[in-house]
Formats: sequence, structure tokens, C-alpha cells
Amino acid sequence: MLVIDETGGRLGEFLTEDAIRLAQERGLDLIEVAPNGRPPVCRIGDFGRLKYEKQKKDKIARRNQVLVELKEVKLRPKTDEHDLDFKIRHARRFLEEGNKVKITVRFRGREMAHRDIGEEQCLEFADKVKDLGVVEVTPRMEGRQMFMIIAPLKKKQPKPARELRPNRTEDDERALADDMTDEEEDDLDDDDSVDDAGGEPEDA
Repeated sequence: MLVIDETGGRLGEFLTEDAIRLAQERGLDLIEVAPNGRPPVCRIGDFGRLKYEKQKKDKIARRNQVLVELKEVKLRPKTDEHDLDFKIRHARRFLEEGNKVKITVRFRGREMAHRDIGEEQCLEFADKVKDLGVVEVTPRMEGRQMFMIIAPLKKKQPKPARELRPNRTEDDERALADDMTDEEEDDLDDDDSVDDAGGEPEDA
């Protein structure tokens, strides 16, 4: 097997017994990192510390992970306006929390002949939450029920505030820009693109 030491340096190929003995002499473990390699690759290191660091990274990844749930709102073709408004308020809350909403209209018996009512309910629902969500799956039948899925709108990141020059208000900047010729504006952009320390341009 190919052995890598604790600093990342290649020690060469060793028999398994010799590699284990070398790790023990250094007070460390022999960790197999590429069992399918030819030859297999092992690393000398602290297995306990390696395991701890992996758990720590996994914990941070889980904390930063955004979980999107699918919340269901159930309707009937005979759902009245009051109940519909109540369910719309629930759906708006779900979308504000970043979750998707599944609108389900259940049909019973002769109600199957009035699928247009269910579709109208779905479209009305989508219209009432259009400021928070967008239709991801249009109304469609599945057995004796119709469903539609609404996904939350992606929140736009606010643009960074423009930095004003010293002793100038935003109105002064706007008036100055109006008085400038195109050539003067190009010269100003060239001057502002790099700071005094030779840094990166302000605007990519």
C-alpha cells in the first residue's frame, strides 16, 4: 500500500504490517483513504481528530441547509369564500416561511362532473398569493382529486448602498452626474475603478 505521512508527504509503498508498525511508532493511526486505489492509499494520522472534524463539518452543513417542506391545503368544490380566504391566509404564511404549498381539491360522486370549479379555485388561490409564490405545477387531476403546487418566490438580495463622495449629498451626486458629458463620466469611472492602494475595481 502507498503510505502518506501526517504532513501529506509520500513515504512510499509498504507492506500492511510495516505501515501499521510505522504509524504506531509515531503514536498515530493508519487510516485507509483510498481502498480501491492501485495500490491502496493509507494515511498516518489521528483517527479520533479526523472523525471529530468530520462531525463538526457535517453539523455546520446541516445548520446551513435550507429545508423546504411541502405544506398541503385541502379544498372541496363546495368550499365557500370565507373558508377559502381562511385557507389562503394559511398558504401565505407557509410561503413566507419558505415552504411550498400543495393545493388539493377533492371530488366526491357527481362532483367529478364539475372539475372546472376545482380548476377555478386553484387559479383563484394562485392569484391571491402571487406576490409570495409562483405556480410550479399547474392544476391537474390525479384520481378523484386535483392538485396544484405553488413555490415561494426567491427573495432578492438588497443592492449595496452607493458610497457618496465626502461632503456631498445624494442630490449633489445626482445633479453632478446630470451635468457631466459622456466623456467626463468615462474618465470618472476610470478614476474610481481602482483605489489608491491598487486594489480591485469597486464594480465587477
